[in-house]
Order: sequence, then structure tokens, then C-alpha cells
Amino acid sequence: MTAPETLYRIPVRPWRWVKWLLASQLGVALVWWQLGWAWGLPLLLASHGLFIVPVFLPNSRFYAPVLSRVPGAEVWLTIDDGPSDETPALLDLLDRHAAKATFFMVGERAAARPELVREVLRRGHELGNHSHSHPQARFWALGPAQMAREIGQCQQALTAIAGTPPRWYRSVVGMTNPFVAAALKRHGLTRVGWSARGFDGVGCTPEGVMARIAPDLQPGAIVLLHEGAGHGHTLAIIEALLQQLQARGLRARLPQRTA
Repeated sequence: MTAPETLYRIPVRPWRWVKWLLASQLGVALVWWQLGWAWGLPLLLASHGLFIVPVFLPNSRFYAPVLSRVPGAEVWLTIDDGPSDETPALLDLLDRHAAKATFFMVGERAAARPELVREVLRRGHELGNHSHSHPQARFWALGPAQMAREIGQCQQALTAIAGTPPRWYRSVVGMTNPFVAAALKRHGLTRVGWSARGFDGVGCTPEGVMARIAPDLQPGAIVLLHEGAGHGHTLAIIEALLQQLQARGLRARLPQRTA
């Protein structure tokens, strides 16, 4: 079995992409100079695409290491966007199924409802950093200072409530731009992706969400779900998931911790 230490994939060289960017643009300039714009312009656009596309790929390792599966026979249930009005009922549901989850929380929401954060921990679950204000529409385009604030302020808020800093981080909508890795390294955070997603954060039905998740419910899967969505189906979706896990002989457990 893979050693637990490998779970913690903190970026070592957060700016390694810079040398590839410079090299690619130097190559484009040389081609443009030698062969003209007919070759240089398409190559310029393609080179930019190579650095833009990974931003929108949740499990891309181009800008930062990422966990997309965990070793072992269990399933890692992760719940984004809390805390919310649904958190107490969600905790009761998880208790009934003897399930554990990692709650990737938004810093502002956690600071506004610290009692819910403490209750999550009291019930034996974990916290993760999910940015401070959840700027969904523009997270991918944040500059280095803004990105550092989003991750750093969330880390401060959760640490102040929990007493210990979270180890896990998930990007908003899974987007990871060039400036995420530096903040992760500063705070000792490991980026977490997913291998099973039901697109439950928008208008949906429990049946539709489970149809999308079910094919990927395998040992070692990381399941992405949300709380507090306006559709009101969160509890039904998570109960259906837990029932599906039980039917397959799987359990929702937290990944092994290191010292």
C-alpha cells in the first residue's frame, strides 16, 4: 500500500511554469522571425493555450500537485461550500450511516458561523480550505496578491476556530491558476481534486446526480458534493450516495493521517 505521507503533496517549486513560459515565447519569437506571421501567429496562440487550458482542468498537475484518488478500499467523501443551514442535518445524516467527510469550507461563512465549524469537528470530520470569499466567476483570473489573500485568509479563519490549520485545499470550481501553488506552499496545503462528481451544485435531481456519480464509485474514489445549494436536494443526494456505498460494500472514511 502507498505510504500515507504521499497523500500530502505540497508544492515544492511553485514557479516552475515560468521557465516553460519564457522558453515557449522565445521559441515563438524565433519561428516568427524565421518563417513570418503565418507560422508565428498560430504557434503563439497554441503556446498560450498550453498555459490556459490547465487552469480549467480540475485534476491537472501543470501548476500544482493534486490528489485525485486515495489509496485503500475506502471512499473519501468531500463536501464543499459550507457551513450552511443544512450543516446540522447533514451531520446527523452522516452519523446515521457512520460516515465521515471532509468539509471544504469558505472562510467568510465559517467565521460567521463558528459553532457549526466546531460541531463538524466534534462529530469527527475534517476541515479543508475552499477560499475565503468563494469568487466563483473570477477565481481563475485572480492575480498573485488576490490569490494569496483568498487562501491565506481562509486558512486564518479556519485555524482560529479549529485551533489547528487545515491540511487540505480545494480550488473554487476546481480552477487552479498559476498563482495557487505559491500560497499552498506557504501554508503547507495539499490540493484535492476528485474522481467522482455529480454536478450537484446547480439545478439537479437526486436521481440525475447519482447517475453521474455511480460509475465512478470505486475504492479510492474522491467524491465531490456540495451543501447549501438552492435546489434543496442536498440531504437526499448524500443519503442516496451513502446507500449506494453501503450496497457496494464501501464506506466513507477520512484518508489516513500522518504524524
